[in-house]
Amino acid sequence: MAHYPTLQIQTEAGVHTIVLNRPEKRNALTPQLMDDLTHALEAAADNARCRVVILTGAGSAFCAGLDLEHLRAMLPGGDPNETKAAQELRDYQADAGRIANLLRTIYCLPQPTIAAVNGPAIAGGMGVATLCDFTLAVPEAKFGYTEVRIGFIPAIVSAYLRTQVGDKRSRDLLLTGRLIDAAEAERLGLVTRVVPEPELMGEARALAERLLRNSAAAMEATKGLLGKFSDRYLRDDIEAAILASVRARTSEDFREGVSAFLEKREPRWPSAQ
Repeated sequence: MAHYPTLQIQTEAGVHTIVLNRPEKRNALTPQLMDDLTHALEAAADNARCRVVILTGAGSAFCAGLDLEHLRAMLPGGDPNETKAAQELRDYQADAGRIANLLRTIYCLPQPTIAAVNGPAIAGGMGVATLCDFTLAVPEAKFGYTEVRIGFIPAIVSAYLRTQVGDKRSRDLLLTGRLIDAAEAERLGLVTRVVPEPELMGEARALAERLLRNSAAAMEATKGLLGKFSDRYLRDDIEAAILASVRARTSEDFREGVSAFLEKREPRWPSAQ
């Protein structure tokens, strides 16, 4: 089994448990972590012995979303050089494509997936948690698409959220950027079940064992059919979302929002001046 710097992987009786392992950064998504997780999931998909995948986070958080230090490093510089600007756009495109590929890999994995949400799952981290087939969460877990708070847009995740909760509820979550608790996430259909923290991994493994008693071929075929229902429009939606994400990364509000967050101050939005 491959070794990944940002993950811990345990394999037992057909169940692969993948632990996001950047606890000191609340398991925030860096290019390395996204690539590692995508590769690990693809390897699981190709492994005939893997029947169920469990995702969880090390430490007190599930996943805090994109690493803002990484985003700040990618902010456009003041050099108007056309070659540099073109390279920045290519970098933004690659970065947006990376998170899109990760989320699609989770959504389309042939094996059943279970997210054991042990703490906050924010922005892209919420996407990772709620795109699994089953999402178990501790009562203390918080969820939210908070991108608008930093002048960004929840582009890729919005393509999926509308299929999960509908247009009106999507607008509420995406435009306010508010945090919701596990109980509200369950009411919205984003969480399968709220589980006390001491029982979380036990419940995830019990669910995995229940799934192991089913026909693997039938479950894969069922997931494939469900994927075909949404694929007709989801492919175009994700392509549009990637382009929107790239445009948002070039905005002055995005630069100000990321800087303000990391500097722990209120943003002064250029678009409101």
